[in-house]
Amino acid sequence: MNHLSYTRGPQDKPLLAMTIGQAFDATAARFAEREALVVRHQGLRYSWAELAEQVECCARALLALGVQQGERVGIWAPNCAEWCITQFATAKVGAVLVNINPAYRGSELDYALKQSGCAWLICADAFKTSDYHAMLVALLPELASSQPGTLRSARLPRLRGVISLARQAPAGFLCWHELAGLAAEVAPQRLTERQALLQFDEPINIQYTSGTTGSPKGATLSHYNILNNGYMVGESLGLNERDRLVIPVPLYHCFGMVMGNLGCLTHGSTMIYPAPSFEPEATLLAVAEERATVLYGVPTMFIAALDHPRRAEFDLSSLRSGIMAGATCPIEVMRRVIDELHMGEVQIAYGMTETSPVSLQTAADDELELRVTSVGRTQPQLESKIVDAEGRILPRGETGELCTRGYSVMLGYWDNPQATAEAIDPGRWMHSGDLAVMDEQGYVRIVGRSKDMIIRGGENIYPREVEEFLFTHPAVADVQVIGVADEKYGEEIAAWVQLHPGHACDAEALRAYCKANIAHFKVPRYFKFVDAFPMTVTGKVQKFRMREQMQAELGQAAP
Repeated sequence: MNHLSYTRGPQDKPLLAMTIGQAFDATAARFAEREALVVRHQGLRYSWAELAEQVECCARALLALGVQQGERVGIWAPNCAEWCITQFATAKVGAVLVNINPAYRGSELDYALKQSGCAWLICADAFKTSDYHAMLVALLPELASSQPGTLRSARLPRLRGVISLARQAPAGFLCWHELAGLAAEVAPQRLTERQALLQFDEPINIQYTSGTTGSPKGATLSHYNILNNGYMVGESLGLNERDRLVIPVPLYHCFGMVMGNLGCLTHGSTMIYPAPSFEPEATLLAVAEERATVLYGVPTMFIAALDHPRRAEFDLSSLRSGIMAGATCPIEVMRRVIDELHMGEVQIAYGMTETSPVSLQTAADDELELRVTSVGRTQPQLESKIVDAEGRILPRGETGELCTRGYSVMLGYWDNPQATAEAIDPGRWMHSGDLAVMDEQGYVRIVGRSKDMIIRGGENIYPREVEEFLFTHPAVADVQVIGVADEKYGEEIAAWVQLHPGHACDAEALRAYCKANIAHFKVPRYFKFVDAFPMTVTGKVQKFRMREQMQAELGQAAP
């Protein structure tokens, strides 16, 4: 089948047939005295043995609160030690951790808690401009008159209580520091007994996809899904117990909690959180002062770090590798990451929440060209194919929808069988919605989202192709291309451009640059210069918001 767009990843690495709790206990015992977690903004450092004590305390407290196997526990907080502890503690008691976007407001929080049926919520007191306590008090007026664990909410009938990470919280909240007292009421044997009941293919995590239409869907992932994906990502990076990984990406997303936390867990590496959310200077400081060997980020994060005015002050020579994901990396950015950040082994990873997340990845020894033009080859123990609109596998070199099958495919969307059936076909292939091309060596190139393709006067235009060209202009730091409605052509091309600090450029200059080098129908009609793009908290650009804004500015209705 070499002529068809189908590949199967290597089969030589066996999958881990264990729960996350079992994997945690094994690593904590093996590397007890090595550093496990560094949370710089909280001034916290834990060895694996110390982290195990914190996790056990939280897990026993959850048992004391009556948390049953399979019940949902939500966490609504930026990156912090408690997030990591909660991740491993819920896994040990078999509770399904519900990741709630730190940027969510009241109505979005209400939806996630209701849709997942959370029994408990763990929350920060505030994040950026969001006052979490105030939003919860408004959402749950009954909370103030409730004893912790006895909440009876008309709006959220399954929610029994809220645990705040703050030292002090409004009436009705239980504070995190009070968990130690609850844990003391539960014998260690009870936790051991609970762990013995758990199966590795049971659900353990719900992550809400940010979707551009309709309500978010809760991708439901098992121990087996995410533990093995973290393991395989770490294997590709060559992680070991001497590696120190800086994780500036959000824990609420797979990049942080799976590729970051579980990648470190399965290899005994150190997890380092520089700040509650991404801050370029805090990230550079963490790399330099912690002598980090590996760094994660999306391309926009790496661009921000590279262009930071103080970057040259930091010794980043300890770095060797890392992962860039979320978008294909422009070749100029990749060269700078390798040269200026010393990340000669940096890799590109591709995936989606529904596949735990990584399904394709470049290798440390791949040529630079492959690391910037492709998202690599199929990961071990997985399959990939590219299909046409009827679901038939296309010949190599033809554009179609990328699909993934294997251990990483989610169990389904929580309590949403219809959406599950639309995403996962009867053959258990997860349909990505991404347009891709596979070459003869099995490397896959993403050319865009099927719904993002621009059709201008009958010509199919892939935004990624235009973006990659505009990246070659020396003034352009980042660019996003979208389609907007046009009476004559059906759609026209609009480019949002972010310039490098100290560079100047205008629309006419960029238009002339395009006209001299690419086909006329691919030249953007509109250019908009911005300081930033609308993004999800995971660093993914929200093109649908750009499209809406552009249509409004142009006074057009969406097509």
